Amino acid sequence: MEFLDTLKQRRSIRSFSDKAVPQSVLDELLNEALESPSSSNTQPYKLAVATGNTCKALGEELVNKYHAANKISKQPLPLKLISAATSSDLPDSDFKPILGKYPGIFQKRRVATGMGLYEVLGIERNDRKARDEQMAKNFNFFNAPVAIFFFVHPGMKHTALVDLGIFMQSLMLAATNKGLGSCAQGALGMWRSPIEKHFKIPKDYKLVCGLALGYPDEHEVNQYRPGKINLDELLIPEK
Repeated sequence: MEFLDTLKQRRSIRSFSDKAVPQSVLDELLNEALESPSSSNTQPYKLAVATGNTCKALGEELVNKYHAANKISKQPLPLKLISAATSSDLPDSDFKPILGKYPGIFQKRRVATGMGLYEVLGIERNDRKARDEQMAKNFNFFNAPVAIFFFVHPGMKHTALVDLGIFMQSLMLAATNKGLGSCAQGALGMWRSPIEKHFKIPKDYKLVCGLALGYPDEHEVNQYRPGKINLDELLIPEK
């Protein structure tokens, strides 16, 4: 595939087929992503790649935690405080908060993107149940056969996050080039403990986010592409 075609065809996939990704293809993608540059070639990231039964089990665990935490968030304040002290279902992320408030223009862009997505899915803005159900799909990776969790070493400070972002973009473009789809998911950074049940994660690495990977199905949601800012908004003018 031509590079510009790959760049323009990449989008966030939110509905995957049940077709498995062969291990040989997965290895190729990861090796291609390893061509990414990083600060002084430090490569301060590690990945936990879940497939097969591990992917299914993790999806079930994370969906259950999401529903439990969502239920707690709707409790009256006294009960919420008790749950915060006693429940194992609340997020145990390494970076807090994972999903905080978006300031100013970023909230407007977030809302516009969400409204566009819900319109494609036929979800009304005030239909909280449908919105919760759609959000829950993040945690079983939209039924993708592969879930990848990304960790960085905090000793590299903010450059680790920059390097990881470059690596993830390379991986997503490599996937697009091979006819696969992906969805980078900040929400998958909310719970570390379920991943630790399945992987020997080095204690000094912190969970950042996750990514769903697989073959897109024909669902119309996969055609949704939110608008991008223009150059006037992107570029900082000279004084």
